[in-house]
Amino acid sequence: MFKSKWIAPHSVCENLHMLFSKKFNLGTFNSAVIRITADDYYKLYINGKYVGEGPAPSYVFRYRFNEYDITDYLHSGENEIVVRAYYQGLTNRVWVSGDNRAGVIADVIVDGEYLFGTDSSWQYSKDTTFVGGDTVGYETAFLENRDFTTIQPAPQPAPQPAKEVDCDYTFDTEPFAPVKVYNLAADIQQKGGRYFCDFGREYVGTLMVKATANADGKAIYIRCAEELDIDGRPRFDMRCGVRYEEKCTLKKGENTAEQYDYKAMRYVEIEADDGVTVDGVTLAVRHFEFDENAQNISTDNERLKTVFELCKDTVHYGVQDVFVDCPTREKGQYLGDTYIAAFAHYYLTNDCRLLKKALCDFADSIRYGGQFLSVAPCAYQQKIADYDLLYPHMLLKYYRLTGDSKTLKSLTPACEDILSEYEPFKNADGLLENVTSAWNLVDWPDNMRDGYEYSTGGSEEYGLHSVINAYYLFAVRSFEQICDLLGKTYKPQYNTLVAAFNRTFFDKNTGLYVDCKGGKHSSVHSNILPLAFGICSAEKRDIPLNFLLKKGMCCSVYMAYFYLKALCVCAHGDAALDMITSESECCWLNMIKEGATATFEAWGKEQKWNTSLFHPWACAPILIINEHFGHLLY
Repeated sequence: MFKSKWIAPHSVCENLHMLFSKKFNLGTFNSAVIRITADDYYKLYINGKYVGEGPAPSYVFRYRFNEYDITDYLHSGENEIVVRAYYQGLTNRVWVSGDNRAGVIADVIVDGEYLFGTDSSWQYSKDTTFVGGDTVGYETAFLENRDFTTIQPAPQPAPQPAKEVDCDYTFDTEPFAPVKVYNLAADIQQKGGRYFCDFGREYVGTLMVKATANADGKAIYIRCAEELDIDGRPRFDMRCGVRYEEKCTLKKGENTAEQYDYKAMRYVEIEADDGVTVDGVTLAVRHFEFDENAQNISTDNERLKTVFELCKDTVHYGVQDVFVDCPTREKGQYLGDTYIAAFAHYYLTNDCRLLKKALCDFADSIRYGGQFLSVAPCAYQQKIADYDLLYPHMLLKYYRLTGDSKTLKSLTPACEDILSEYEPFKNADGLLENVTSAWNLVDWPDNMRDGYEYSTGGSEEYGLHSVINAYYLFAVRSFEQICDLLGKTYKPQYNTLVAAFNRTFFDKNTGLYVDCKGGKHSSVHSNILPLAFGICSAEKRDIPLNFLLKKGMCCSVYMAYFYLKALCVCAHGDAALDMITSESECCWLNMIKEGATATFEAWGKEQKWNTSLFHPWACAPILIINEHFGHLLY
């Protein structure tokens, strides 16, 4: 794929900011392209102008790269390429990091011919202005404290020839689309030594602050937030467990503090020492490519329109080069979150690239971790049974929407692996019992489980319980349907499992599904999934359906999709629309009432102890409207 050499720093450490550069002369030319990737990340500049950034997170055996048309960035004569690369080095949900793999590879192609690329003729230096090592979130990101006095009067280390290393990456077959990045200039309000910016809604991006100091050693303190506190100042110690406060120590004169890693924010406060003026604040907004006119809703129901636009904006601005669960605390691609966000993104844009990538990422996790992982691609290895068992249907649904039989066939072995992983937990009836190898989530946060009972013995998260088995039946049915489509032989299990499920969990006395074998408690969750997944026969639907209608949506924003789906499957679409536009505590209008410009992690700010205020997993209305009310869309 690449003709050039992988170039790397001379030594690798956590939180390493690297500078790679190359000057070259160019004669007359018609077109030019650069193919580039890095580990963990790069930002590309040509002749001082920003070009793009990437790559999308990926495993080394299917490593993503980007390609840019750079014709307009180059000119005849001397040119310079600068790559600001970054190696985080942490085992978290963001990148496949912590492996001492760092560096850059790039090919420059002019007029269709390879001209040059990365090798030891490139210059390398470390950016020593980044100081400190505090992390935020679940060790998701390093705070970017800066000290610009390291470059005046003391110079940074002199550039050295880059180090060539053997490259054992297997690159993807085609370049992947980079995120879109564009600048928003802030309207700054000043009061004394404090500067305040409100960008009008929550975005994901990076800040650039320009400041002038009258002496070396003066400082500014940059604080970012999703909301304001009771005093009207940015709540930078955010309720999601992230504290966005960073210090920049300035040199005398003009300074430009350009942050590298992205944050989610709406508000910014900058506190400046005496003798410092803040001259400008710019937010470089970033998200995956999104045509905001691709899909809209036509309805006289203003509440429905408001909810639709909230969810649409969340997908628009929240989806990055993976389907992040939130762009603050985790920045990870969890399969359950992806199930909602990926199809919402597809419906809104008719663009399947990111959805297909996510399906490949999760399948690739088997090779990386030795088992199917519920968050991928990243170095952190986590298993959530409910999420794992959604994968076969996610793949099947992708095929039904796109007709991409090649991807369906290539990823079907991942479905087989998932079912094989859960085989040891099958009881004599074929149902799953005491699944201890993975978190039995049911719902999140745990106060949204409607008193769910895992077992009559008081076991925490284990036992013979209904939710995990409903997901298991959903996975088996989806796999069997995939096999039918591919003409693949298999041993039918689904009908037998349905009979066992109903024998075990359906209470003939109440007409409801109970949470666990031998239990008496019936949660909404235990009745949502049999209806949504078609496990409950048509003649037995009425009582569970009325139970759901009476109880309301007393579940999480994630489980809300399956709740609404259950109503629609049972021909109660009007009731589903009523739930979407409800003004109860558990509704999207409640988020808006609390100031949301993106969907929250929970129905309200106080409903979860560490609520993220930017969580695309809450975009179920997009899916429901597309799947059952397409006549409202244009």
